[in-house]
Amino acid sequence: MSAGKSGLRERKKQLTYRTVSDVAISMFLERGFDKVSVAEVAAAAEISKPTLFRYFPAKEDLVLHRFADHEDEAARVVSGRPDGVSPLDALRHHFLDGLDRRDPVTGLCDVPPVLAFHRLLYGTPSLVARLYAYQGRSEAALARALDPGIPVAARLAAGQIVAVLRILAEENWRRIDAGESAGQVHGDAVAAAGLAFVQLEGGLFTPPPG
Repeated sequence: MSAGKSGLRERKKQLTYRTVSDVAISMFLERGFDKVSVAEVAAAAEISKPTLFRYFPAKEDLVLHRFADHEDEAARVVSGRPDGVSPLDALRHHFLDGLDRRDPVTGLCDVPPVLAFHRLLYGTPSLVARLYAYQGRSEAALARALDPGIPVAARLAAGQIVAVLRILAEENWRRIDAGESAGQVHGDAVAAAGLAFVQLEGGLFTPPPG
């Protein structure tokens, strides 16, 4: 198969992922996650139920597909950091930049569609449980980027970092969900991120040499 045909097939596949996920999320937001069946999603997306399951092994993945691009984000930041920049410094700058951009992954986003999505996610126990599987894969990718030669130490470090990023995002989301704006939370979010990375540097995490 030529590279052109392979690339076209991959683009069509990604378009299907996104289209079906968007259809499902729209239905879940309107009626509730537990009140919409996979068969109904498949019918609305005009695909068969077996085809849907080839793309999304579990119903929860229809929602969490939006996190798929972020699974290896921390790993990519570490792997792509400039010479002389430590893994933690690279991750700190990336997170602070995300706060400034109101990146939904940081929890600091009060755009109505994002708020609705987060309420769906955090208000559905099965989605929260499934999210931990995504975070586990994020930890594994980050561990490989930190130091593939020392797997246990790297996994411990990655676990700490991913947990810190999750807690920071959840705290930002909690305050916005309670009624504060992203602008009101931003200053405290930056301060909390600074504190978190200082704690990591102070003993909870030792960057691998090099």
